[in-house]
Amino acid sequence: MAIDQETEMSDAEIDDFLGQHETGVLSLARTDDPYAIPISYGYDGDEREFYMRLVSTPESEKRQFLESSPGARLVVYDEVASTYRSVIATGSLENIPPAELTPEQIAQYGDAKRPLFEIWAQGKQDLDIELYRLEPTSLSGRRTDVDREE
Repeated sequence: MAIDQETEMSDAEIDDFLGQHETGVLSLARTDDPYAIPISYGYDGDEREFYMRLVSTPESEKRQFLESSPGARLVVYDEVASTYRSVIATGSLENIPPAELTPEQIAQYGDAKRPLFEIWAQGKQDLDIELYRLEPTSLSGRRTDVDREE
């Protein structure tokens, strides 16, 4: 398998791609420690911002990372036939208190799938559910076509 063509995606292609998807991998970093989790997101193509609900327990590793104001990188990708596409958003997460949400932001959180509480061993009352926004400082996309005949 050889790379037939690799191209940068335009802003319009990136926005379209992100609007068609709803899941990705969020990586957080602090000092030398990385942490990555699959997440669901809502994407505002006009503002080019991501919205997500992050669920954790008070003593979890995720909570420790979120409280440390880590650097964040969100990767969204897919594979269709012989074409691979990926978008990488880099920035920092901003916790948004529910009382400060605008109607537009509420709509974006509606696009993010709700967490499945049934997968957690703890009851709902033991979970911290917080709303975050990722306003990327960089947003790039790549499309790679491969020749499967070689």
